[in-house]
Amino acid sequence: MKIVMMARNPNLYSHKRLEEAAEQRGHEFDIVNTTRCYMNIASRRPDIYYNNKKLGNYDAVIPRIGASVTFYGLAVLRQFEMQGVFPLNESVAIGRSRDKLRSMQLLARDGIGLPVTTFAHDPKQTEEVMKVAGGAPVVVKLLEGTQGIGVVLADSDRSAKSIIEAFRGANINILVQEFIKEAGGTDIRALVIGGRVIAAMKRTGAEDDFRSNLHRGGSAQLIKLSPEERTTAARSARSMGLNVCGVDMLRSNHGPVVMEVNSSPGLEGIEKATGIDIAGKIIEFLEKKAKPGKTRTLGRG
Repeated sequence: MKIVMMARNPNLYSHKRLEEAAEQRGHEFDIVNTTRCYMNIASRRPDIYYNNKKLGNYDAVIPRIGASVTFYGLAVLRQFEMQGVFPLNESVAIGRSRDKLRSMQLLARDGIGLPVTTFAHDPKQTEEVMKVAGGAPVVVKLLEGTQGIGVVLADSDRSAKSIIEAFRGANINILVQEFIKEAGGTDIRALVIGGRVIAAMKRTGAEDDFRSNLHRGGSAQLIKLSPEERTTAARSARSMGLNVCGVDMLRSNHGPVVMEVNSSPGLEGIEKATGIDIAGKIIEFLEKKAKPGKTRTLGRG
């Protein structure tokens, strides 16, 4: 099988592991820098060029699209889909998951547990937004943030009001969520492949940081999920239409609540915490599913 991966940095742990797993299983594996691809959008001849050469025929594409190039990356991925190349995650599903507001709306529609989340346009509605979110402390999130960047904990009504009004005054879109205090600075990352949870870890934030992202100095360890947590993770992936994703959850007093569904989850933390060959399982999934013309929208909306 011929596999191409869209990735700007081939030296990241996750990307090297995927390449290694594919080659160990006898597949041809190429990596292309997403932003250096360009396209010929012609009727019935949707070509993609890279380094002044037309890319050959591939059986599968693994999109590892950085958040900063989501728009262009999805355009390139759609071009592969137009050629009949099977995507590990399809463009429509990635677009859903990258839009925090839309993803929360889709999860809520499907009855998946969420923290109370509010969204408003007018900074004059700050007090109403705070009331709906349950009052301080609250978490303020930029819609476009990743890896814990653009996530602020406001521990008083006064600070929350100042933060919200500052962001909205600068015309920056934000979500305001209730703070799940009982989670104690930890969250759960469940790795879903083909609708099944195949690995899970508990992430604990660095000292004095309520965010548990490993990129920000957090630590990870193996964890056993409850049946409800497994079901929540699988349903979240299905709501987004993602074949492979990381579902981030908190343990609240009223059950698991989903914080985010990540369409390009990092593999290093969860492979080392669980000892599971995640990269190999991703390639195995492609071996079973990658057939020309099988691109379709898995989720609704």
